[in-house]
Amino acid sequence: MPEKRPFERLPAEVSPLNYGLCLKPDLLDFTFEGKLEAAVQVRQATNQIVMNCADIDIITASYAPEGDEEIHATGFNYQNEDEKVTLSFPSTLQKGTGTLKIDFVGELNDKMKGFYRSKYTTPSGDTRYAAVTQFEATDARRAFPCWDEPAIKATFDISLVVPKDRVALSNMNVTDRKPYPDDENLVEVKFARTPVMSTYLVAFVVGEYDFVETRSSDGVLIRVYTPVGKAEQGKFALEVAAKTLPFYKGYFNVPYPLPKIDLIAIADFAAGAMENWGLVTYRETALLIDPKNSCSSSRQWVALVVGHELAHQWFGNLVTMEWWTHLWLNEGFASWIEYLCVDHCFPEYDIWTQFVSADYTRAQELDALDNSHPIEVSVGHPSEVDEIFDAISYSKGASVIRMLHDYIGDEDFRKGMHLYLTRFQQRNAATEDLWESLEKASGKPIAAVMNTWTKQMGFPLIYVEAEQQEEDKVLKLVQKKFCASGPYSGEDCPLWMVPISICTSDDPSCAKMQVLMDKPELTLVLKDVKPGQWVKLNLGTVGFYRTQYSPDLLESLIPAIQDLSLPPVDRLGLQNDLFSLARAGIISTVDVLKVMEAFVNEPNYTVWSDLSCNLGILSTLLSHTDFYEEIQVFVKDVFSPIGERLGWDPKPGEGHLDALLRGLVLGKLGKAGHKATLEEARRRFKDHVEGKHILSADLRSPVYVTVLKHGDGATLDTMLKLHKQAEMQEEKNRIERVLGAISQPELIQKVLTFALSEEVRPQDTVSVIGGVAGSSKQGRRAAWKFVKDNWEELYNRYQGGFLISRLIKLSVDGFAIDKMAAEVKAFFETHPAPSAERTVQQCCENILLNAAWLNRDAESIHQYLLQRKAPPAMV
Repeated sequence: MPEKRPFERLPAEVSPLNYGLCLKPDLLDFTFEGKLEAAVQVRQATNQIVMNCADIDIITASYAPEGDEEIHATGFNYQNEDEKVTLSFPSTLQKGTGTLKIDFVGELNDKMKGFYRSKYTTPSGDTRYAAVTQFEATDARRAFPCWDEPAIKATFDISLVVPKDRVALSNMNVTDRKPYPDDENLVEVKFARTPVMSTYLVAFVVGEYDFVETRSSDGVLIRVYTPVGKAEQGKFALEVAAKTLPFYKGYFNVPYPLPKIDLIAIADFAAGAMENWGLVTYRETALLIDPKNSCSSSRQWVALVVGHELAHQWFGNLVTMEWWTHLWLNEGFASWIEYLCVDHCFPEYDIWTQFVSADYTRAQELDALDNSHPIEVSVGHPSEVDEIFDAISYSKGASVIRMLHDYIGDEDFRKGMHLYLTRFQQRNAATEDLWESLEKASGKPIAAVMNTWTKQMGFPLIYVEAEQQEEDKVLKLVQKKFCASGPYSGEDCPLWMVPISICTSDDPSCAKMQVLMDKPELTLVLKDVKPGQWVKLNLGTVGFYRTQYSPDLLESLIPAIQDLSLPPVDRLGLQNDLFSLARAGIISTVDVLKVMEAFVNEPNYTVWSDLSCNLGILSTLLSHTDFYEEIQVFVKDVFSPIGERLGWDPKPGEGHLDALLRGLVLGKLGKAGHKATLEEARRRFKDHVEGKHILSADLRSPVYVTVLKHGDGATLDTMLKLHKQAEMQEEKNRIERVLGAISQPELIQKVLTFALSEEVRPQDTVSVIGGVAGSSKQGRRAAWKFVKDNWEELYNRYQGGFLISRLIKLSVDGFAIDKMAAEVKAFFETHPAPSAERTVQQCCENILLNAAWLNRDAESIHQYLLQRKAPPAMV
């Protein structure tokens, strides 16, 4: 590949103070006209102005120094590769302020970025288009020429010229709406001036929507905009938002700075949501809840996403990262505090335990790879920026902030946050600035500790062994980098400053000792710990490290899993550490299977969810062998006792977590072919389809996946019919995600073809293909072939967004043969996807790791699965 020219940020000679922007979208031929009048400052004399600009044609441009003649630009030089335009002027622009005027045209694209079109169906069945925006990270330049860097902040005066029967929204409140002189069917809608802000947070929407509204206790007008006729479905998000704004105001001790906030559901939307200041955009499934047809996990998802985006209104919007290198500050922080907020609104969700399974373990999985990256990563070109919207920036970022919060304590943490937000409001900050504020508030060496977690990639494995000395236990701790490929073998091993907490069976939920481990080895004396008492590191699974216990220490912890004296989050962490140690070849997989059998009495949803994920990974691995059936028997044995305890129907007094657990367990048993579960699922599915007895939303996924997995062409046709009839996007997505469970080769092809059809929204195609790849060995092969055969269309749809990375990961991660890694690598060498380069490397690494794991442990796993079923030998 040719070397890319070195990336350069925009020159500083000219900068904006205010953008006056008027846009006129054409919703029929998908173009827009724009007029920019920007108040700018020329900081040093120059005869050119360099701005960002992509897919826009400039018609005229001029600059008028304050109180002087207008100078017309004589040349527009577009550097398309760099997404820049240089405006050349016949005479020098002198230092001082002036007005830059640009008239331009652009297209309303269908790529879900920039100013784009989103397809929707009206209640009467017509297809129409809305004009909407998605600018983060570098796509404001597709809507208007601008200085599209987060540190170049300005105010915005926006107006939109739109059909008079359409809703027009932007970051601020409407100040004026008047007929457009040239066309009586149009109106010009003017919005109030914004505070000083970054370009990537500007937004506008033109379409047809209903809304519900309320005022928060601190007086902010909140509206949730929904598709026409679905206003009811906005009520849940509205309640969450109304509780969340005052919660954050209190937490940060800084009021929400705008007069209103709108949350709006957009039909075609690539991400989950986007935190545009005052106008937050969402996928429909991340915002809309129908009391009858939404499942518990959808409610929880909506609550988390609303919490996440509203946190950004302070952390990201009021104070913005100086450059994308510090993106993790925005995303890691919002991904942590969304849980704090949901825990405040819905204590019954036990959401912090779920954090460990959803974010912490996911981040550790990725961060153990050689192709991971540090949290802070220097980026330049837009394709490099796109690449860091990943589990490291979000989930590892959130995990180290959770660890930091725990290390500092809530009170000092809040003081530090308040200091940071007030000091940098309406400005930009870097990671160091946050450390400095938290250091000031806490008096602890925050920067020194945190640099080891953000500036180097990976995390430590702590090996611990103990020796009893009379009444005391002496622990020896050793830290080494944890690698997915086994023990670290490099020359100089990186070191971390690790906040270590230790508890014992005396009080499993309280730290007996806390210490900062800042060297490779550490010896600790635990006073008054008897020989029979167990010792556990990493209380609450808060420290971002994995623990390997000596065999005797591990042995003593197993009964604490069985009798549940170890708290749920610690049971989860212990099992997850063991599983990843087995994956890395540090311990045997059989040892983990034995521990998994100790979870028969487990009541906690999140612990089961994590266990289920790991068994799923193992199941996928063993689909490459001829004893796949035996692991299914193991899954049925592990899950059937809890399945019998729960049954199919909710019992009085059950809550959110019981509903999630029932869905998880029944789906797991059904997929594995548990006879009673399969029969009941078929019976209920038949009643559901015939309209005799509609399935509750929480049972739909497990029933759908079960009947498809063991179904035929008629089952698939019925599912596709249900998909077509579904009113709610949530139900369509629910069906799309499970279609891949079908097992006959010709039906798998039918599902893959369906994925690219008009029936599936472009952002959801990826999960249909992923569902096929993740369901069976045949599916995996077929999905990869489908991606290769349709690469041009897929790449054209998703290039430069994170959806392309997700597509690649979902379709190839499950392979376990060395030659597949070579094939994947070769394919992407001839079909480059710059923003997914690192993902491709990670996938190839994962395939090789899977192959090594299989070679190492397949035989011993097989033997174990056979002998646990064998009758005991006669004596």
